[in-house]
Amino acid sequence: MAIAYKTVISFGLVAIPVNLYTAIGDNDIHFNQLHDVDFQRIRYKKVCGHCGKEVTNEDIVKGYEYDKDSYVVITDDDLEKIKTAKDRTIQIMHFTSLNQISPIYYDKTYHSIPQAGGDKAFELLRIALMEEQKVAIGKTVFGARETMLAIIPREDGMLVQTMYYNDDIKEMPKTYNKPAISDQEIAMAKTLINSMETPFNPEEYHDQYQLKLRELIATKIAGKEVVAKEPEPQTNVIDLMEALQKSIERAKGA
Repeated sequence: MAIAYKTVISFGLVAIPVNLYTAIGDNDIHFNQLHDVDFQRIRYKKVCGHCGKEVTNEDIVKGYEYDKDSYVVITDDDLEKIKTAKDRTIQIMHFTSLNQISPIYYDKTYHSIPQAGGDKAFELLRIALMEEQKVAIGKTVFGARETMLAIIPREDGMLVQTMYYNDDIKEMPKTYNKPAISDQEIAMAKTLINSMETPFNPEEYHDQYQLKLRELIATKIAGKEVVAKEPEPQTNVIDLMEALQKSIERAKGA
């Protein structure tokens, strides 16, 4: 697995050199766009808006539009020159409890592995965080952006989770009416929740629709007709308490 970033976690006066590896992979089936006449790939070209010539990636530079149609070019060297030593490291700012962070703030996840010489300090931080049930909140510069991070301990290592800033988070588009709920309805809902409670085992979950999609592709390749699935029978339950009761009975039966 390729290293995504090489950096240093700064923990007080302790420096921990680490490698970050992308923790999430894309296993979805992807489709190409085809011309419906001859089923050939649709290609997109990068064209200069002024002269109309096609350009390659080597011909492209970064530009900031400071006025209408007026740009200043910013190179990778320019970006590196304004970075300080702190910008190139993960600076731990403080520690907090994991349950105090709303999941809406999480973005990308990385596996953190210590580099040679950083093993002991890395393990010390991991154990201390585990035993205190804390996570570290830090920041570093990725690309052209200072990124907030959560360093989360696990039994087999630590995760580095990039986070959104508060002003990145959109407000709810609108509120909803909160009708009165009776104690009996709440009790029934709790009973249903408890009847469906099981430990979370991620190995048990798979993208079932992707499996159906692979079957569809195999069917089309074989030149066979795709047959629509029979609709599942629907149970029309209008009363909320009745729906809760039937759901509890179904859960117990399962």
